[in-house]
Amino acid sequence: LIAPAPIGWWPPAPGWWLLAVLLALLLWWLPRLLKRLPRKARSNDREQTLEPLRQAALNELEQLRKPYDGVPAGLWLQQLNGVLKRLCRQRYPESHSHTLSSRAWLAFLDSRCPAAGLTRWMILVEGAYRPHCTLDDKAIEGLHQAVAIWIRKHV
Repeated sequence: LIAPAPIGWWPPAPGWWLLAVLLALLLWWLPRLLKRLPRKARSNDREQTLEPLRQAALNELEQLRKPYDGVPAGLWLQQLNGVLKRLCRQRYPESHSHTLSSRAWLAFLDSRCPAAGLTRWMILVEGAYRPHCTLDDKAIEGLHQAVAIWIRKHV
């Protein structure tokens, strides 16, 4: 009797080649997938922690008394700046944005949320230092709306 020849291990059958390619693709793709998963979870956690901060700031903004009818606006402008500075201190502690003033402060705010267009409102930083600064109703509403947009879209 003749003994059958042993079956060699090389070359593998075509199904094994396909399996090897799939395994290589899986090993290439899996680390990328795992990198993305925590990032999504972190952004959701961050959004949940920012929501109370955003809502508290919007509530505080709504409770500020607007200086209608020629009432001096200095105090209101200081309060608006205070709200924005507190938010930036909490949101961006490493930027030390709360130490900025004048155009640099407005530029920082616009760099975080250009949609609000706060650089147009130089009165926000200058008005608090004018002894009898008054604003018309349209300017009051415009500035209030710009600050609200900044808080909603940025924080």
